[in-house]
Amino acid sequence: MFPVVREFLELLEEIAPTRLAEPWDNPGLQVGSYNQEIRKVLLALDPTLKSLSMARDCGSQLLLTHHPLIFRPFSKLEVDRYPGNVVFEAASSRISVVTAHTNLDMAKGGINDILADMLGLQRVSVLKEVNGEVGVGLGRVGDLTQPAPLSSVVSHIKKILGAKTLKIVGRGNSLIRRLAVVGGSGGGTVSVAFQKGANLLLTGDISHHHALEAEHLGIALIDGGHFLTESSAFRHFANPLKDAIKSRGWNLTVLVDADAINPMQDG
Repeated sequence: MFPVVREFLELLEEIAPTRLAEPWDNPGLQVGSYNQEIRKVLLALDPTLKSLSMARDCGSQLLLTHHPLIFRPFSKLEVDRYPGNVVFEAASSRISVVTAHTNLDMAKGGINDILADMLGLQRVSVLKEVNGEVGVGLGRVGDLTQPAPLSSVVSHIKKILGAKTLKIVGRGNSLIRRLAVVGGSGGGTVSVAFQKGANLLLTGDISHHHALEAEHLGIALIDGGHFLTESSAFRHFANPLKDAIKSRGWNLTVLVDADAINPMQDG
């Protein structure tokens, strides 16, 4: 049995309800038809011409991305500029594009729960709850299996994220017992992480002022970059997605773009 896009969206709604998304976000169908039958779906962090080309080459009718292709209404669609070029190519190739963004960040079993699991955190809880719902919200915080110096934790995180370098606030010999994580952009949660007893916050898009705040509070801070703190976790999301698809009895193949390249490179 092959589902249509509408049925796939209903499944995503169970996993990551759109009510959890930030007000500025735009999860759901970006391009395509609710009635299109899908036999293969490709997961990619970003909706780019490269990921769209990969979806076309592997015979996917659906491209599922973490980051939205469309954030706000268009006044015009320019097919030689992003995102109009991707919209045009998706429509021309009859590939539907669907996004699960901050709703998947917030959800149980979503991006931040996956990150916490990858890092081996224990007694994990939500860093900042939203909508009064238990178990959902922004970021996660948990304990290391045993206290370790920041330098050792940094080495571990590099391996988990596949990072060559990381930006760090804190002394290498400081002892880390409790770690908070926010995939993507989470510099604004420094004080929340501190209040929840974290010795270290791992996130991306750290500003100079976030670093100063962390230094003042005495909490270590690691900027793993927006791309790396989300890409590996989104790839891992393929596993629970496959389980959910199997439970529906769908004959739907899930593929993953494992060759995505961080657009931000070290000089």
